[in-house]
Amino acid sequence: MITKNTIDKVFETARVEEVIGDFVYLKKAGSNFKGLSPFADEKTPSFMVSPVKQIWKDFSSGKGGNVVTFLMEHEHYSYPEALRYLAKKYNIEIEETEQTDEQKIQASERESMYLVSEFAKNYFHDTLLNNQKGIAIGLSYFKERGFTTETIEKFELGYALDEWTVFTDTALEKKYSLEFLEKTGLTIVNDNRKFDRFKGRILFPIHSMSGRVLGFGGRTLLKDKKVAKYLNSPESEIYHKSKVLYGIYQAKQSIAQNDNCYLVEGYTDVISLHQSGIVNVVASSGTALTSDQIRLINRLTPNITVLFDGDAAGVRASLRGIDLILEQGMNVKVVAFLDGEDPDSFARKTSPDQLKDYLEKNSKDFIQFKASLLLEDSQNDPIKRASLIRDIVFSISKIPNNIQREIYIQECSRIMDISEKVLFDELAQIIKKEQKIASDKIRQMQPRITGVKKETQQASKIDKLYILEKKIIEILLLYGNEEVNFIDYVSVIDDEGNRSIKKEEYKNKVSNEIYTHLHDDEIEFTNEIFKNIYYEIIYQLNQNNEITSETFTQHLDLEMGKAVSNLIMDEEKYVLSDWERKEIYVKQKSKPLQKLVSDVIYRLRKILIDEKIDSLKNEIPQFKEEDEDFETKSIENLTLVQDYNNLKKLISEKLNIVVG
Repeated sequence: MITKNTIDKVFETARVEEVIGDFVYLKKAGSNFKGLSPFADEKTPSFMVSPVKQIWKDFSSGKGGNVVTFLMEHEHYSYPEALRYLAKKYNIEIEETEQTDEQKIQASERESMYLVSEFAKNYFHDTLLNNQKGIAIGLSYFKERGFTTETIEKFELGYALDEWTVFTDTALEKKYSLEFLEKTGLTIVNDNRKFDRFKGRILFPIHSMSGRVLGFGGRTLLKDKKVAKYLNSPESEIYHKSKVLYGIYQAKQSIAQNDNCYLVEGYTDVISLHQSGIVNVVASSGTALTSDQIRLINRLTPNITVLFDGDAAGVRASLRGIDLILEQGMNVKVVAFLDGEDPDSFARKTSPDQLKDYLEKNSKDFIQFKASLLLEDSQNDPIKRASLIRDIVFSISKIPNNIQREIYIQECSRIMDISEKVLFDELAQIIKKEQKIASDKIRQMQPRITGVKKETQQASKIDKLYILEKKIIEILLLYGNEEVNFIDYVSVIDDEGNRSIKKEEYKNKVSNEIYTHLHDDEIEFTNEIFKNIYYEIIYQLNQNNEITSETFTQHLDLEMGKAVSNLIMDEEKYVLSDWERKEIYVKQKSKPLQKLVSDVIYRLRKILIDEKIDSLKNEIPQFKEEDEDFETKSIENLTLVQDYNNLKKLISEKLNIVVG
C-alpha cells in the first residue's frame, strides 16, 4: 500500500507534459501542447495537454485525465503501478512491499504476464553476466560482436542455458504460475511435459514504449541449419509483434529530439547503431512493416529514414513499407548500404563520425531512390519503363497531402522525362479506383437500419438531461468561484389583474447561485459521476469556500478525475485548429456568464417539468383499472398538469428573455 504522502509527492513532482512527451510528439499550441492521438488512427492532431492544469484530453477517443490516468490508459498500468513508474522516473522514494503468493494469484491476467516477463528478463540477464556457462557462451558472443558492457546493460540482453527445464523450474520455485509461463510463451507445455522455449539462445528483451517487457527474441548460436536462427515469443495478450518496435523504449527521447527516426530490420542493427551514437533508431524485428508500427513512430516524429541492407532483392521486397509510411502522411528518406553490408556490419567497421557522415550524405528522397532502383530493371525496355512509372505514381497516390503529391509528380516528371499531364492523369485514375474500392467496402459493411425510431427518441430525451447536467458541472468547475451580477425575472400581478415580468438584479457567487436553485427545486443529478462530482464540489465549498479542480484531477476516484479533466479541457478544443491564427475568434463562455448560468438552470427545470407532466398523464389510464375513485384522481392529475404547464410557460418566458 502506497502512503498518501508519497502519492501527493508524485503528483506534485510529475509533469504531465514531460511524461506524455515520452510517448507522444507534442508541439506548442498557445499555453498548451498538442499532438496525434495515441489512442486513434489520425493524421490531424486531436490530443491536447495542459501544463497549467496538469491534465490531458484526447478529442478522438474521448479519453482524458491526469498523468496517472494516461499511464493507465496507454500502458495498461494499474493505479499503484502507474505511481511506481512515476516515482522511478522522478527519483521519488516509494515503499514497495514484497508481493505475497496470494497477491500474485489475485493479479489480473495481463499483470501476471507482465510480472512473469519481467522475472524472465532479470533471470536471463543475470545468467548472462553471472553464470559460468552464460559468461562462456552468451557473454563471449556479445563481446565478439563488439558490444560493450554498457550496451549489454542498456538493452538488458540475456542468455538461456541449454537445459530443458532450468528456467521453468526456477520460475515455479519462485511461485510464478505455469499458466502464465505458458501464456507468455516462455514455457512450452506439451501433454504432461514442460520445457523452456528459448533454451540455448541469446536473448533480446522486447520493451513497450514505457519499458515494460512484452516478449523476447532469441538467437541460436548453433550452426545447425535445421534449427531456426531466430525465435520470437508467440502472440499473447501483451505481445503483438505487428504493434511493437524493437528499441522504441531506448530511442523515444532521441527520436523526438532529432525529429527523425531511423528504421532498420534486426536487433543487432539497432544495438550497433546505438553504440555508434545513432540512438534514434528502431527495428521491425525482421517482420514486414505494419501500419501500427508506423503510427508508433508518428507519435514521436513525422520523419522516417529507412536503412536498407545492400541485398538488392531484399530492398525490392521492402519497398511496400515505403508506401505504408507515405499513406500515414509521413516524410520518407532512404539510405542503402553497399552490397553485402547491413547497418550492423557497417557500424562495426566504421567510426561514429564516418557512420553519421555516410547516413547524411547517402540519404535520398524516396522517389529518387525508387526511380534509380527500378530503372536498373527497366533499362531500355519501354514496357518495363511504363510499369515502373505506374509503380512510382501509385506510391505518390498514397500521400494524403495534395501539395506534396504535386511536388512529387513534378519530380517524377523530371527524373523519368515524361510530361506532368500524363502523370497527373495516371494519378487521377489510381485515386478514383482506390476511392471506388473503399466506397464499395463501406457499402458492404453498412447494416440495415430499421425500427430504431422509438429508441432514438428515448436517447434524445436522456441526452438533453445529460448535456445539461454536464454543463452545470462544467460551469461550477470553470467559474464556480467567480462573483457575477445576476438578473432574475419575477412574475408580478398588478391591482387590475394584469401579469408582467419584473427585472431584479443582485450579486452572487456562481456556485452559490447554482446550489440555491438546485436545492430549492430539490433537483438530483441522474448521472452518477456528475452527482458524485457535485457532492464533492459542495463539500469543497463548505470546507474552503472555494472550488479547486486539482482536487478532482488528482482524485483517487479515477472515473471522477477523468470526467473532470474532460470537462475542463473541452474549453481548449478550439486551440487544436489554430483558429486565432486564421483570424477566427471564439466567443468565451465567461463573458455572458450570467446568461449561461440562468439559461442552463431554466432549461433543466423545463425538461424536468416535461418529465413530470408526462408522468402525470401516464398515471390517468392506470387509475381506471386500479382505483374506484378514478374520476377524482384523474381531475387532480389534470389540475397538476395545468399547474405545471403554467410554470413551464413562465420558465419559457424567462428563458426567451435570457437567451434574447
